[in-house]
Amino acid sequence: MVTGSTFHRQPFLHNPERLNLVTSQLFQSASQSGWTLLAWAVLSNHYHLIAQSPPHSANSLHPWLKSLHRNTASSLNRLDNTQGRRVWNNYHDTLITRQPALMARLRYVNENPVHHRLVQNAHDYPWCSAAWFAASTSKSFQASVARFKTDTINVPDDFDDS
Repeated sequence: MVTGSTFHRQPFLHNPERLNLVTSQLFQSASQSGWTLLAWAVLSNHYHLIAQSPPHSANSLHPWLKSLHRNTASSLNRLDNTQGRRVWNNYHDTLITRQPALMARLRYVNENPVHHRLVQNAHDYPWCSAAWFAASTSKSFQASVARFKTDTINVPDDFDDS
């Protein structure tokens, strides 16, 4: 699982155009790097994602995210007619090795827009995986994920609710 933060937690992704831009580049860069997205949530000043590495290439996470951050920063700076502004602070990654940890984090990421009080139902937030998850996984798997508690997992997420 990865949590990425904007520089000084500034809300650089403050409108649909910017959220679409970063989400689109997230999908594109994941595909180009061979990573499979399992869950994602892109918010105004941070993102969470769960991704499966390409076979025998877990060490490709850093180059993938470095490229994502570089390309999205460049695009956002172009939108603001700004050169060289630092957009991303860094990211924190955690290797998920147990099924229960994966299930709890899937729920956490899918429900993150609700956690930050952006929507009442995560399916209504277009920049997260909740609607995709509901449409592309079985009802039994969704029910299994929903049974896992998220209040005890250690995820850096002390961002302003914006």
